Amino acid sequence: MPIPVMKLTDRAAARVRDIIERSETPIAGLRVGVKKGGCAGMEYTMDYAAGPEKGDEIIQDKGVTVMVEPQALLFLLGTEMDYVTEKMSSRFVFNNPNQVSACGCGESIEIVPAKPDGLRAAE
Repeated sequence: MPIPVMKLTDRAAARVRDIIERSETPIAGLRVGVKKGGCAGMEYTMDYAAGPEKGDEIIQDKGVTVMVEPQALLFLLGTEMDYVTEKMSSRFVFNNPNQVSACGCGESIEIVPAKPDGLRAAE
């Protein structure tokens, strides 16, 4: 059975649903990706998505849509997106089996791409 690119917790799905409902312009969901940056080498990206772009992986989970950018697929394979609320902040977090380290500030991560069979490249 293939590993899903991403799945969402109930909290993440509820937050995505809330974002879509409150948007002033129509959006279909969120687009998730990764980019080079930060002290650990990579950062997650999220943006509003009016619809899918060429090559996006469409994730339909718990009634919401998340689009994963094609260049991020192997970095996000098997990731669970969650939404946490703490005393002074709330944010999306990514429980990513491909993440090997993170910086102290929590803003950037080091990720190794997964192999197509679902194993990490480092294995």
